[in-house]
Amino acid sequence: MLEIPKYHETFIPLLETLNTEDSLNSRELASRVRDTYYSDLPSDLLIKKTKSGANVLIDRIGWAKSYLKMAKFVSYPQRGRVQITQKGKQILERGILSLEDLRNDLDYIKYRKSVTLKKENEVELETENVENASPQDLIDSGFSTIEAEVKAELLEKLKEIDPYYFEKVILILLKKMGYGDFVETSKSGDGGIDGIINEDKLGLEKIYTQAKRYNENKIREKDIRNFIGAMSGDTRKGVFITTSTFDQSAIRKAREAHHTIILIDGPKLVDLMHQYNVGIQIKTVYEVKQVDNDFFEGE
Repeated sequence: MLEIPKYHETFIPLLETLNTEDSLNSRELASRVRDTYYSDLPSDLLIKKTKSGANVLIDRIGWAKSYLKMAKFVSYPQRGRVQITQKGKQILERGILSLEDLRNDLDYIKYRKSVTLKKENEVELETENVENASPQDLIDSGFSTIEAEVKAELLEKLKEIDPYYFEKVILILLKKMGYGDFVETSKSGDGGIDGIINEDKLGLEKIYTQAKRYNENKIREKDIRNFIGAMSGDTRKGVFITTSTFDQSAIRKAREAHHTIILIDGPKLVDLMHQYNVGIQIKTVYEVKQVDNDFFEGE
């Protein structure tokens, strides 16, 4: 009996389709894969919708594309377009890419580790445990997986944007978190201060911010020392934010400073952006209903 392919079963069809073009629009790519490889599916399967109203097959192809991007089998050369990489072409020569192959891929593992994927005491469902999971377990696991992928993609976006715009993103986030109005400092000669946040309406309490958009480089003690030195006498509070991480000497310097210095690394940053809906948008809202027992207890 014909079935809608699992998302990982569309890996090779996706790569083969991309291998015929320099790059393709994401929607056109999904349509081509569907029409070329799965047109023999019954019409009821081709038009089958998810609970949120999305086409099931197109949705799975979209997820496959995202996973291929995580492992660098494809790239996004520009907004809305997808391109096969040399690594993807090498996989095509081999002719097979299983889900296990993907999970063991070093680039994929590195991507997944770029943000905190599991909350404390949270267990990610393994494939073999799915049959033993309750419906609520499956829902929670699915939401956790989607959240993790959104955060990983968000962190990657932050590492690519203009450094000056990154500074503004940080100020927007802090404003959404309720830290009051902010003032952007001059882009030159600011002494290492990127923004000033007024905690109160009169600006009596100020918080200085420093934002560093790094790909791999860690924030070191020197960076924290310079930040503290740039803070004027009218504040003792500062927030240092980076897309990368802080080394131990930087963490120690911030902890021992006479100022109150809060350090926010890449994973913590995208956690906050996800929580306060900065740089993301709500795609779908699901309703889970249960029987109202009180309704049946009335006379």
